[in-house]
Amino acid sequence: MRVSAVFLSVLSVAGLLSCDAAKQVTEATSSSTGTVTGSSGSAVAIEKNGLRLTPFFDSPKYPTAQLRLVTPAASSMVPSGAVPFKYELTNFLLTKMTGGMHSGEMANSMKGQHIHNIVDNEPYTAHYETSFTKNIVDGQHVVLSFLSRSYHESLKHRGAYDLRLVTVGRPAPNAPSSTFDLKAPHLFYSRPKDVYSGKDAQRVMLDFYLVNTTLEPGGTRVRATINGSEFMLDQWAPYMMEGLPMGENTVKLELVDDSGKLIPGPFNSVTRTFSLQP
Repeated sequence: MRVSAVFLSVLSVAGLLSCDAAKQVTEATSSSTGTVTGSSGSAVAIEKNGLRLTPFFDSPKYPTAQLRLVTPAASSMVPSGAVPFKYELTNFLLTKMTGGMHSGEMANSMKGQHIHNIVDNEPYTAHYETSFTKNIVDGQHVVLSFLSRSYHESLKHRGAYDLRLVTVGRPAPNAPSSTFDLKAPHLFYSRPKDVYSGKDAQRVMLDFYLVNTTLEPGGTRVRATINGSEFMLDQWAPYMMEGLPMGENTVKLELVDDSGKLIPGPFNSVTRTFSLQP
């Protein structure tokens, strides 16, 4: 019995030491970029100055969904004016409402699932059919297209997007040639956008698109500065933002390397505003 008592005492001390070590690890996650809360795993929240960012990974999955842009062809030249776009989709239904818990807790398009079309990292246009026209000014442009859930969360696997250069109209004889590198790391802004009101203003999704790069702790990351508060994001995921004030809000996104230095690229630093209303 004495041996058993000693053994139990040793186990108790070891348990206390283990809990203390875990407490130190948890406390070590607090830094100038915010306080990490939540249990183990990747879906932990980051809090700073009353703002809370929580990545989420439980949206309905479409791993076999594919998007192919048929026209305009890559590196093609098209006439000035309205540019015709035509896509072919596989295993993804436009106009279908995306299920899951998030469909009821953030802004959700009642028109259903759609395509985000982004030209030169300007605010996207949403399209609910595979063919449409879009007015684009003359010149060479970077066009990103990707599949989107009805609540505007992008599908992030390789077959779900297309990136290409398209020239509209005839470039001037002295126009500089494009220096955009299709194989370099790029960041594109998607959400938030425009105005959110009522229930939609309580939780606002932050979503961005990456091409030719990945994020990881201590490596390439996205620096998100929201109303002046800086968050370092090391996971490519949508983030639920809570605690935003009514009125105008500002988001700045930057693709940075392991030392926090901006990675060169025409769109790797972008600032947008959006508004919340009661």
